[in-house]
Amino acid sequence: MIKIYDLATKYPDVRFSPFVWRIKYALAHKGLEWEEAPLHFTEMSRLPDPNVGLVPVLVDGSTVVHDSWSIAEYLDEAYPERPLFKSAEAKAQCLLFKHWSERVWHPLVSKIGIMDFYDAQRDADKTYFRESREKRFQMTLEEWGGNSSEAREQLLKILEPVRQVIASFDFLGGDTPSFSDYIALGVMQWIRCGSGVEMFDKEDPINDYQNRLLDLYDGLGRRGGRIGDH
Repeated sequence: MIKIYDLATKYPDVRFSPFVWRIKYALAHKGLEWEEAPLHFTEMSRLPDPNVGLVPVLVDGSTVVHDSWSIAEYLDEAYPERPLFKSAEAKAQCLLFKHWSERVWHPLVSKIGIMDFYDAQRDADKTYFRESREKRFQMTLEEWGGNSSEAREQLLKILEPVRQVIASFDFLGGDTPSFSDYIALGVMQWIRCGSGVEMFDKEDPINDYQNRLLDLYDGLGRRGGRIGDH
């Protein structure tokens, strides 16, 4: 069976890595079964070789693939039925959305939820989390997340192009979901599972879009634990 290495928290049922959620949905899209191997930040040495110290890592027999985009490409090559990318054009557009979301959407989610993400770590992992993030941000966690309400306002604005698409289609992939939708769902799960923040107002079309994604594959996304429930 396929194994997917995930990022663990101090709560056994809470996993909020946006990159791993992409792959869980990709596997469900393909109709594939998998087992999860959660690791904490300070346990990444236990990842299989080649070990780059990051999740997700997918193990399929003797094949080891890391990086969510590479895993998606591998899944389409190894399991061509129910493609994640329906054409070269669709793949290129998805790659554009991936880079946009990681450079624009991700930083705002990080600012909104950073202290919740920190609090979700075991004591043994908090030092690593703080030191690595503060080195990346060049400021303290408290400074980075010091204006989460402003970050939320910015986030809701930058998602307007997504609203324009889902005004005409159920998914970014059109009438059926594609890997672009799983990238979007991954970011949503990051804040939904990893923080107590309710990101979208009920009347926001993005909220309806999120619910459509959460309902896919027998409610896969809804089965993820939330720190707000602890």
